[in-house]
Amino acid sequence: MDRTPETRPSPVAATPTQGGDIRARWAWVAPTAWTERMLAALENGVKGGKWFSLIDKVWSEKVLTAAWARVNANAGSQGVDGMTVHRFGQRLDEEIRRLSEQVRDGSYRPLAVRRKWIPKPGSKEQRPLGVPAVRDRVVQTALRLVIEPIFDRLFAEHSYGFRPGRGCKHALQEVDRLLKAGYVWVVDADLKSYFDTIPKNPLMQRLEEQIADGRLLALLRLYLDAEVMDGLQHWTPEAGTPQGAVISPLLANVYLNPLDHTMAQRGFRMVRYADDFVILCRTRDEAESALALVRQWTEAAGLTLHPTKTRIVPEAEGFDFLGYHFRGGKHWPRKKSLTKHKDTLRLLTRRCNGRSLEELIRRANAITRGWYGYFKHSYTTTFPSLDGWLRHRLRTILLKRSGKSRWRSTHDDHRRWPNAFFQAHGLFSLAAAHAAECRSRQPW
Repeated sequence: MDRTPETRPSPVAATPTQGGDIRARWAWVAPTAWTERMLAALENGVKGGKWFSLIDKVWSEKVLTAAWARVNANAGSQGVDGMTVHRFGQRLDEEIRRLSEQVRDGSYRPLAVRRKWIPKPGSKEQRPLGVPAVRDRVVQTALRLVIEPIFDRLFAEHSYGFRPGRGCKHALQEVDRLLKAGYVWVVDADLKSYFDTIPKNPLMQRLEEQIADGRLLALLRLYLDAEVMDGLQHWTPEAGTPQGAVISPLLANVYLNPLDHTMAQRGFRMVRYADDFVILCRTRDEAESALALVRQWTEAAGLTLHPTKTRIVPEAEGFDFLGYHFRGGKHWPRKKSLTKHKDTLRLLTRRCNGRSLEELIRRANAITRGWYGYFKHSYTTTFPSLDGWLRHRLRTILLKRSGKSRWRSTHDDHRRWPNAFFQAHGLFSLAAAHAAECRSRQPW
């Protein structure tokens, strides 16, 4: 086993210098919530190792207004009270003032979380999504602005999900790097219903390790204990933090942070994005040791590894991670990612739709460009077939509009509407974009 100690580049310099330098090192931190003096304390450490007197930052109208700006940018659905983001914005000063007063005097109570069911990609199953009221999203965002820097500085280097300046791309880069370095035995782990099963009391204990502000902790507990409404049914979950709540990703990272450091201290190469993670090893024995350690930790933490989705697999047989499939030194979109992309385009390119070809191409380009932006690092054979599939869909539309049978030979269709025809009409080509990308030798 590789016993190289964990290396975690610090997000800040070892010795703080001028205030402006501190602000530059913490550029992602909201200046309305964090003063330069607080940032200096964050770098140097606070007395007793815990943070007191943070709740006044949450009820600050400046912080709540900054939080509103983020909620407004994300838009989203209305909660159980029917208040939309647009309506909240129309009465912004009044709503911010009311929230500030309620948090300050202790009368603030979050509303129930509306449960919404969304389909799982490539599956007939659905997963629950929690939709808090707009007012609660604003307060949760203010909470996150205040406490995220305290915890993010403690997170492991190999934690990439829902963190400032990090994302899927960085996690995929690291997986690719480790595979090329010979870590070709993979523990492909799946935590069963992670967000819904996080034990509340142990989670609160981890928050209390860094925060000693009782009122702020009580506010966090209110969110954990908020009711869930699904149609006419409502209940208070015994565990978990709702997926969809603004504060949930941070809390999920807080709870798994000890696992991250445990694996790093034992020399295992783990890459985690929220509750999705893989551990890359050089040998099967090492992979079995890593999986045993994960099982031991998760059982003690009150979590469950999915019995069928968690496995040890050699890279030569392939595994999925963050939408990609890795196998044999190459990577391409996993089957569910391809299915989801095609299903989206199918809805757009039904033969009976009444949109003009120009409008169809404009909408298809928006979908395809967005998909390509994430999957452009796939193996080159991924793209020509997808281009051909979309052109075929468009040809069947043109064929129907010309009054011809859909069952005729496609040979004449290709001559009547060749690839150059769609290129002239501005249809985005995945293969052409990828060829240009390869010429520029862009990394992940």
